[in-house]
Amino acid sequence: MSRLSNQRTNVGGEPAMTYKRRFLIRLTAVLIGGMFLDGYILGIIGTVIGVISIELQFSALWEGLIVASVLAGILIGSPIGGWLSDRFGRKPLFMIDMLIFVVASAMQFFIHEPWQLFVVRLLMGVAIGIEYSVGWPLMSEFAPARMRGRLLGLTLIAFYAGFMAAFVIGYLLTTFTTVDWRVILGSSTIIALSLFVARFGLPESPHWLWSKKRYAEARETADKYLEEEFVWDAPADPSAHPTGRFSMLFSRKYWRATLFCSVFWLCAVTPYFAIATFADSVLAMFGLNEGLLGGIAMSGLAVLGVGFTVLLIDRRGRRSLTVPPQWVCFVLLLGLGLWVGAPMWFVLGCLLAFSFLNAGYTTLTGVYPGEVFPTEIRGLGTGFATAVSRVGAGFGTFVLPSLINNFGVERTMLMAAGVVLIGALISQWLAPETKGKSLTETSAGYVH
Repeated sequence: MSRLSNQRTNVGGEPAMTYKRRFLIRLTAVLIGGMFLDGYILGIIGTVIGVISIELQFSALWEGLIVASVLAGILIGSPIGGWLSDRFGRKPLFMIDMLIFVVASAMQFFIHEPWQLFVVRLLMGVAIGIEYSVGWPLMSEFAPARMRGRLLGLTLIAFYAGFMAAFVIGYLLTTFTTVDWRVILGSSTIIALSLFVARFGLPESPHWLWSKKRYAEARETADKYLEEEFVWDAPADPSAHPTGRFSMLFSRKYWRATLFCSVFWLCAVTPYFAIATFADSVLAMFGLNEGLLGGIAMSGLAVLGVGFTVLLIDRRGRRSLTVPPQWVCFVLLLGLGLWVGAPMWFVLGCLLAFSFLNAGYTTLTGVYPGEVFPTEIRGLGTGFATAVSRVGAGFGTFVLPSLINNFGVERTMLMAAGVVLIGALISQWLAPETKGKSLTETSAGYVH
């Protein structure tokens, strides 16, 4: 275990601690912006998919493919981005993925065929996947241990806020204006371009530099940007750094971390994306006419759920905010599936409560991977868990319309309850407590 001191020097005539806090605020802001953009891109398609399907005259198959294309892109981009960030550094990938966002967002203004929309949004999904596998590890490697959970959780607030903002903007533009759907989708270009400019000048992770034996650069970066004395997740012998390999994810030391992060994340996001993306249709099936407004309410409750978790995560710890809420969500979806013809207050109450609680424990999917994997495979581990989760999310989003049509909304809710149950069981078994621990402690093999 190695420690680097926090020197009380001035940077550019400014007190060192003030400079470091300003940097941490900036880093948090650009990460929040990236996650806001991710949520916005995933949500905005749901507000105009009906109009697009009419104008481009595509079938239910194309509708499902296009809605799921972003999730498919995440499946591709997250492991590749994680592997590249572990090999070549967090900084270059952090810029490249936002450049992809800018280009792909702008391309949406020129879509005239279903396959074009599919390809563009697949590309945007690749960028989102890279963002996940680079952004969260970068934050975990710069954030002080005492507030690491809160800072990582804030990025999830941004994601749900972006999802909600997409519904609000889409609802207002489709209801009160005649703006073309290409403009509504392409509105993400403004966000992406702003973030691309804001990311210039950010430093490389000192953890990554240390793992690559670039010790002088690591010390210099740590002294300049880290707020507190930092414990490095490095081997006792600094000359014996292992090279990160995919097989390490399934080694005796890390297979439990890989299993937990992947399955927990998959079971958290699969029902949410399926229900939230088609909130209008799902709520209408239950007899609620204002489905789009209900979707906005669900997204709003999700933001509050993440906020509640962020406030408590560094006080109560990770495990208590991970396990119990999943059991409650299982009961909520089970009730929706078993009570055929339930009154509207019960249906809406269950869906809103599910959105709040599900978003709360989903916050931990952005915290755990950065803590339980070592620097050598932190990006790859995060990317792998992201990819696994998006297999379920993409599948759920793609098949939900068919499930409702073939089995009915109640049986579909029972299937969603089954997914939540699996996540609850895995978390009950494997969810670790990492509150207040250094990355050396949390990534030194599985901590339970």
